[in-house]
Amino acid sequence: MNTKPILHRDDPEAEPLIGNVKVTRDDWLNVALDVLISDGVDQIKVMNLAERMAVSRSSFYWYFKSRQELLDALLARWQATNTAALVAQAEAPAKTITGAVCNVHRCVVNTDLFDTALDFAVRDWARKSGKVRRALDQSDARRLLALHAMFARFGYSEVEAETRGRVLYYMQIGYDLAQLNEPMSTRISMVPHYLYVFTGVEPRPEEVEEFSAYSRHHWKGEPS
Repeated sequence: MNTKPILHRDDPEAEPLIGNVKVTRDDWLNVALDVLISDGVDQIKVMNLAERMAVSRSSFYWYFKSRQELLDALLARWQATNTAALVAQAEAPAKTITGAVCNVHRCVVNTDLFDTALDFAVRDWARKSGKVRRALDQSDARRLLALHAMFARFGYSEVEAETRGRVLYYMQIGYDLAQLNEPMSTRISMVPHYLYVFTGVEPRPEEVEEFSAYSRHHWKGEPS
C-alpha cells in the first residue's frame, strides 16, 4: 500500500532544518517517487513537485542541476532499493531451498524491502525511455542471476536452477500484474503448496510458520 511521503520538516524525529531550508534533497526525491508511482514519469515536473511541497521552484536547483538529474537519481534509488533488496534476499543464508525461497518472498510482503508499485512504475517508464529500458534489462538480469545462483547452491543442475529462477521471478511479476487482491489469509494458506511447486521439495513446518508470521507482521494491504 503506497502512502504519501513525510517531508523532513513534518517528521518529529528528524533533525531541525537550518536557516531558510524548507525541504531536503530526499524530500524532492521522495515526492518525485510518489508522483512516478501515482501519475507516471511525464508528471514529474519541477513546478508540480514544488506545489506539492508548498515551496518555490528555485529551491529545486539547490539540489539538482536539471529535471534529468532528478530522474537519474530516481532510477539510482530504485536500483539501490528494489534490485539490491531482491538480490540480498536471494543471497541470504538458508538451511534449505524452501527457506531460501521464503527469504526471497519477504520482498513480496514487506514494502520496506521491495516496493512493487515502484517496480511497475519503472517498467512503465521503460516503455518511453531507451535509457531506462537498458537499466531495467540490467536489473532484471541481475535479479535472475541471483535466483539462478540460489537454486544452484542447493544442488540443482544449471538448467534446472535457471529455469526455476525464471519461473519464480516471472510468476511473481504476473501475479502482481493480475492485481488479484487476495486477502493475506488466503495467500498464507497457499504458502506450503507454492514452496513445493517452486522447489520440488516439501517445506519444513517451522519454515512455513516463520514466513507466515513475518507476512502477518509486515503486510500493509487488507488485514483479512
